Amino acid sequence: MADNRYPPSHPDRSHTLNNLANSLLYRFRQRGVPSDIEECIELHWDALLLRPPDRFRQRGVLSDLEECIQLHRDALLLRPPGHFGRSNSLNNLANSLRDRFKQRDVPSDLEECIELHRDALLLRPPGHSDRSYTLNNLANSLLDRFRQRGSIELHRAALLLRPPGHSYRSYSLNNLANSLQDRFKQRGIPSDLEECIELHQDALLLRPPGHSDRCLLDRFRQRGVPSDIEECIELHRDALLLCPPGHSDRSNLRDRFRQRGSIELHRDALLLHPSGHSNRPHSLSNLALSLRERFTQKGIPSDLDESIDHSDRWCLGHRFGQWRFHRAALLLHSLSNLALGLRDRFRYQGIPSDLDETFNLFLQIPNISHAVSRGDLTAAKSWATAAEETNHGSALLAYQTAMKFLDQHITLLSSSSRHFDVVKMVTASLAVDAFSCSVRHGALTTAVELVEQGRAVFWTQLSRLSSPFDELSLPGDIGGALAEEFKQLSSRLRNTFDQSTEDQSSQIRQLTLQWNDVVSRIRMLPDFSQFLLPPLFSDLQKAAAEGPVIIVNASQYSCDALIVLRDQNPVHIPIDITRERTDISELSTEFQSVTEQFGCSDNQNKLVGILRKLWHHIVDPVVQALTKLNVHPGSRIWWCPTAEFTLLPLHAAGPYERDRDNLSQIYTSSYTPTLATLVHARQRVSQYASTQYFVAIGQGNPDGGKELRCVAPELIAVARRLMPVTSSFTSLKDSDATVHGVLDALNHNQWLHLACHGVPHRTQPFESSFAMRDGPLMIKDIIRSNWQNPEFAFLLACHTTVGDEKSPDESIHLAAAMQFSGFCSVIGSMWSVDDKVAQQVVSTFYDKLVDGSGRLDCTRAAVALHKAVKKLRRNDVPLEQQIIFVHIGV
Repeated sequence: MADNRYPPSHPDRSHTLNNLANSLLYRFRQRGVPSDIEECIELHWDALLLRPPDRFRQRGVLSDLEECIQLHRDALLLRPPGHFGRSNSLNNLANSLRDRFKQRDVPSDLEECIELHRDALLLRPPGHSDRSYTLNNLANSLLDRFRQRGSIELHRAALLLRPPGHSYRSYSLNNLANSLQDRFKQRGIPSDLEECIELHQDALLLRPPGHSDRCLLDRFRQRGVPSDIEECIELHRDALLLCPPGHSDRSNLRDRFRQRGSIELHRDALLLHPSGHSNRPHSLSNLALSLRERFTQKGIPSDLDESIDHSDRWCLGHRFGQWRFHRAALLLHSLSNLALGLRDRFRYQGIPSDLDETFNLFLQIPNISHAVSRGDLTAAKSWATAAEETNHGSALLAYQTAMKFLDQHITLLSSSSRHFDVVKMVTASLAVDAFSCSVRHGALTTAVELVEQGRAVFWTQLSRLSSPFDELSLPGDIGGALAEEFKQLSSRLRNTFDQSTEDQSSQIRQLTLQWNDVVSRIRMLPDFSQFLLPPLFSDLQKAAAEGPVIIVNASQYSCDALIVLRDQNPVHIPIDITRERTDISELSTEFQSVTEQFGCSDNQNKLVGILRKLWHHIVDPVVQALTKLNVHPGSRIWWCPTAEFTLLPLHAAGPYERDRDNLSQIYTSSYTPTLATLVHARQRVSQYASTQYFVAIGQGNPDGGKELRCVAPELIAVARRLMPVTSSFTSLKDSDATVHGVLDALNHNQWLHLACHGVPHRTQPFESSFAMRDGPLMIKDIIRSNWQNPEFAFLLACHTTVGDEKSPDESIHLAAAMQFSGFCSVIGSMWSVDDKVAQQVVSTFYDKLVDGSGRLDCTRAAVALHKAVKKLRRNDVPLEQQIIFVHIGV
């Protein structure tokens, strides 16, 4: 077919030959037919003749390097031990891996490169014509590893050998600080920069005024070393990052930075980097950035013009495709700065060509191939912001690019709670703004896909490492081996994340690359091209299999609701409320204030007022649309709120007037943090519905907490109702209800009733906890667990749905932790639960949870809760206790 469709002169002929060769190789591995491998080799040779050598080194296209590595791996398979050409294949693969290490800085590439060079060296004994070549390659690779792995650890060891009073201690302090600064630039871990600054301060104390090495700036003026200028400027910039607007030291740092003349220093550095110098692009970029910063502060037009000129000379003086991969990141950074400079000039001067050129530059971003960093994500977000401000047609593409970068960037972070702050920083408002943009462009299915991709990012990354392996049924021996390799690497990664004492350790990065490599190979198999990729709308739509899911989105640009249905496209409902620090924010703040003062009659009136506003602006328009869509009264619906809407009780909205129904009298409401979690929960229910092992856990006398007298009678009531209908019933209370005891019990039971104190932590959400006899059972303990097929959890504890107040879209709270740990159905509380109310709800709830056959059914949990709460209304219970419970999941 390659001969017929792509004649010898066709530009895609080599690509097609290569694909056919790969297919024959795959069939050879499956069936072992010798003719397949012979034809495969011939086709690869034909393809190679049509491809110029070293195209990656000429153009810097990463896909070329990836294909090159795969070809070298295939060649190595065809040259088993004993083959005369094996040393050449080992050497070629090692060199390609070293090239990729230089672009991505992933240690496992370098480790494999070193091992391959050592293997090649064994095949090239003394006297071999190529031995010196291999020795040189191995030496260079070992030097790379020393620089990559050992600098921080070795500098720490050196510092220990130079105690206070040692004449060279200041040099060790400075060296360790510089290494930490380099790692901060690569990975963005704030603790590295904080330690760097502290070490520099310690070093300065040992270098009094007049000391020859006291100041980088002074040393530059004495010796003219350009790197001293750059380091001086970068340290000041990094210090400013740690002192955001409002910080007491920010003005002093800024003044000191200005006094030392960042622009003049960059000009001096540029003089020392003439045209053709390898560091000239960095100097041009730094000078352009400093000039644009001064323009932002002082509004001097000439600064902006000069900034644009320097960026223009750097960016447009080179063809994008010809840049080596490690320069591509700098190119993208400078390109973004140039685009933003042109945008700023358009704002001040209104020249249309500046705006056109701004977006011509931004549109190059998706085509620059390189390892994604936080800076690249920032560039894509800047593009989206600029497009929103000018109503440019590229806005949606900008958000899609940012989401793609986000997914690539997050995969290089651990699922450890230590990286949660980084996750918050890179995801802030991105998903909800992308949703809003998609809706305004009429791309409703894209809106659903993007908001899913950019929310609950921490849980998404965790679930990638906890993927249900039973679903990974791969064909053939190769598929089975890949499935097992994926399972083992995922387990090792989770364990390494849990045990790691240093952020983003070398071991984590190596395991991450291996895990990504396995995932890539799985995606090459038939029917697995989307394995662990962000889900498509056709996958997410399955969340609405049992009833509509309503996404309620709050963006700075618009507020909207989308109704996701199982058999048609989403339905858009505009929301008559704004987010720009007015309506929705004020409503959320007012509600949080009211929840802190429940018990007063005046607060009852305030609560009713809030629930009426929710009804009028948000819920009633949705109910009207559901009615038109023939969603009958009494049906179940699921709410999927974003941003500030996650903090509001949508399930309790209503007019609260005589002869008018509130939402709870029309539909039975549940919640889901994302559509994907609901889809996965449905799959688990149908798969594991046979076992019914129930544990009731109560801790009425926690460590350092107030006594809960209602716990004991509550557990008795649960036992009395459920012992006859469950396969096994266990009760754990008081001295037995310890952190270890609870985690162990959940390893042997799929159904849980937990009665204890819930302790939310609004600023450090991973420290939110259940209070046990010997201390707190925290979210970070829960996510380390690997429970087998959990089904249902009733969390009769206070504040179990309260999470991080500054990043509600990440859904880091106790109830979500239980759901993402595998529980298909969870009941939690929004604030403090009254003891008597808890007993009433429990009694009615478990009666309704048992189905007609006498078995527990977790899919009945929402309806059972609905009926239990309905009974509360007849008992004259305060309104805030009637609406306190929420159901999450199936």
